Amino acid sequence: MSLTVPVQVLHAAPHWRCVDIVSDLHLSLDTPRTAAALSGYLHTTDADAVLVLGDLFEVWVGDDVLDSADGFESRVLRQFADCAAHCTVAMLVGNRDFLLGPRAAALAGWQVLDEVCMLDAFGRRTVLVHGDAQCLADVDYQRFRRQARDPAWQQQFLAQPLERRRDFARGLRDSSEHRKRTLGMAAYPDLDRDAMRDLLRQHQATALIHGHTHRPGDEALGDGLVRHVLTDWDLDHGSAAPRAEVLRLTAGGVQRVPLSQAC
Repeated sequence: MSLTVPVQVLHAAPHWRCVDIVSDLHLSLDTPRTAAALSGYLHTTDADAVLVLGDLFEVWVGDDVLDSADGFESRVLRQFADCAAHCTVAMLVGNRDFLLGPRAAALAGWQVLDEVCMLDAFGRRTVLVHGDAQCLADVDYQRFRRQARDPAWQQQFLAQPLERRRDFARGLRDSSEHRKRTLGMAAYPDLDRDAMRDLLRQHQATALIHGHTHRPGDEALGDGLVRHVLTDWDLDHGSAAPRAEVLRLTAGGVQRVPLSQAC
């Protein structure tokens, strides 16, 4: 008999009427328009909860980047803190910012979500993940993921000088960008279908929400199961169509809302 692994549950408060979910903003100094759009959204949204499912930042090499109180990362997190003053804010780390730590959480005022989290809202159970752990066909990445999630590896990495960590992250990012230029969307392996179905059945849920693949859409997985894939945000690269939306959950269902209508 298989046993259900306990999972963190985020319970919607009775007064909640709207939950907004986003991911893959990949913020950096090179994305000023995207960062400004996020700031506008956080300061004007009337959502009862804002959930970020990973890759908020292009890279996070340790909470000591916050030593610069007026640095880019500090400014972004303080905007989340402003939002958290009037609604629930929660963060689930992704493959680019999995080293976000307690200092970042304290500054942002967000609740830290486990890498698999259940949202219990509006009479529905929805599994939340970033999505990278379920991309089983990407064997090389899964090998790196196991290494990078090891506490001993993280301790050793974070003990290195900040600039060395930045250099390492730049190398990983450059390799990823080269892969995307060479392979196109094939550089983003999709989540394993059986893994998604197993995850939903294990936690007695019917819907999965994830990001990571940059392929927004909704897909039936069979047997009444469905997944909703979040879009990435990109308002800074002229060669690409501007993208920015939230996935909004209400008692009426799931809706994709352009950022201009979500504020």
